[in-house]
Amino acid sequence: MEGPKPEEITHLPMDQLQGFEYCIDSNPSWGEAIALGFQHYILALGTAVMIPTILVPLMGGSDGDKVRVIQTLLFVGGVNTLLQTLFGTRLPTVIGGSYAFIVPIMSIIHDSSLTQIQDPHVTMRAIQGALIVASSVQIVLGFSQLWGICSRFFSPLGMVPVIALVGFGLFDRSFPLVGSCVEIGVPMLILFIAFSQYLKHFQAKHLPVLERFALVISVTVIWAYAHLLTASGAYKHRPEKTQMNCRTDKAYLISSAPWIKIPYPLQWGAPTFDAGHAFGMMAAVFVSLIESTGAYKAALRLASATPPPAHVLSRGIGWQGIGILLDGLFGTGTGSTVSIENVGLLGSTRVGSRRVVQISAGFMIFFSILGKFGALFASIPIPIFAAVYCVLFGLVASVGLSFLQFTNMNSMRNLFIVGVAFFLGLSVPEYFREYTASAFHSPAHTKAGWFNDFLNTIFFSSPTVALIVAVFLDNTLEYKDSSRDRGMPWWQRFRTFKGDSRNEEFYTLPFNLNRFFPPS
Repeated sequence: MEGPKPEEITHLPMDQLQGFEYCIDSNPSWGEAIALGFQHYILALGTAVMIPTILVPLMGGSDGDKVRVIQTLLFVGGVNTLLQTLFGTRLPTVIGGSYAFIVPIMSIIHDSSLTQIQDPHVTMRAIQGALIVASSVQIVLGFSQLWGICSRFFSPLGMVPVIALVGFGLFDRSFPLVGSCVEIGVPMLILFIAFSQYLKHFQAKHLPVLERFALVISVTVIWAYAHLLTASGAYKHRPEKTQMNCRTDKAYLISSAPWIKIPYPLQWGAPTFDAGHAFGMMAAVFVSLIESTGAYKAALRLASATPPPAHVLSRGIGWQGIGILLDGLFGTGTGSTVSIENVGLLGSTRVGSRRVVQISAGFMIFFSILGKFGALFASIPIPIFAAVYCVLFGLVASVGLSFLQFTNMNSMRNLFIVGVAFFLGLSVPEYFREYTASAFHSPAHTKAGWFNDFLNTIFFSSPTVALIVAVFLDNTLEYKDSSRDRGMPWWQRFRTFKGDSRNEEFYTLPFNLNRFFPPS
């Protein structure tokens, strides 16, 4: 059967996505930029509230402790976002709390030597010490350029499962949470899609208001609707779990929050250090590094930038290590990574501006100091955030799939690598999750707790499993004759700073700092 003529296939590979009004270094008006920055701040609240809500009660902490951890996480996240956008990769990425750290943190919380003391601050200090030591992994790999050297083994083909699973791997944080309060989660999902996609051409003063601000408009509408349900007594006789997920007054954040509180280093006391805790935490730092690498590569597409040269990627990882060090010093209760949902929001709004993300960092710092106001926004029910995640995580995943355009997907070798990496990336963490849920311990269950934490953390992460499988297969399976099929000719020219003239525009350090840190 005769195939289509070459001229009928018109979708040529493109370095940069089309249809973005503002890319990485072009800026909307100040008013629009501030409104967009506030929207990124609102989105960052979801994870900033969710992680302390899980961990602080397990440590034995009070509502006041939970509020303080949320404030600290937002404050340090804002500082880290500024550091990353100014001196790191310079991509428009928000830095926030990471779920990758939960396995080693849970291990510290359940450590018998700490549970006997029954003081949540002692547990927090042990987590701080482990984070401070483990941050050295990213600091060393980043600033020594070792991660840049490792990235020579990455091809567009090998990165596809990694970037895609950065989004797909978070499926359990999305619709299962929407389902915990269907009456507000599903309307939020429908409204957000309607505003951002179906009504995106609605304009006011030549501004596509509904597309650009779909998140903040739909959150406001559904939050008001949820408050109406709460005030009318709709949840009065419902189970406790339903009330926690659905009510707008059940988080106890506003009443527990101080009016003004500036987070400061060592606010919980001097960190304590334990080699076993630190070793388990190092696995989480490594997972965070891989997830961030995937997120950076998704962000570059959604900011209409070019792939960052190897030394820029390394520089970003180094500064992220500094960020985890700050997490340890301030006591955020977890380590940090690139916020996947905020990367997705770049695509939803079609604004990839760096300035917008820097403004959002300002909001994170400002509202973390003004406790009552920050707590008001932080009391938005979790199913509202989860509904948005369904769209934004999926968007990031599809950006990962877009890298396939630079590869030959008529090659059986490529089909094998992508398929196996995707499947194992989803299946292996699911096995670890199910095993843990049924046996109350994970598959790695030796007498060496640090070894268990290390393996369990690695294999709980979909992007990490995908990277191990995809990069190994891609660099061992007929790799000598498959450079073009893997997309390497397209990728290669971006590896060095001088390889593409646009790199200077996107990735040069501010304040003329390139004189002191010349690009390699």
